[in-house]
Amino acid sequence: MKCIWLFVCLLTLAGCQAVAPWEREVLAKDEMSWTSDPLGQTLEQQVHFSKEAASGGLGSAGGGCGCN
Repeated sequence: MKCIWLFVCLLTLAGCQAVAPWEREVLAKDEMSWTSDPLGQTLEQQVHFSKEAASGGLGSAGGGCGCN
């Protein structure tokens, strides 16, 4: 059992690697972003959280009124 656990730990650690700045070119493309329109996403979150009377853990102040 210890051998299996050691193998899993080593396999997990093998995936941890620092990415050099010159290797980030593919990750920095617009196609790789989570949203295609960051401003639209921000406005949509503002409306949603003001209607729900809660903030979504984004670190913003304000309450149900929609004020920040």
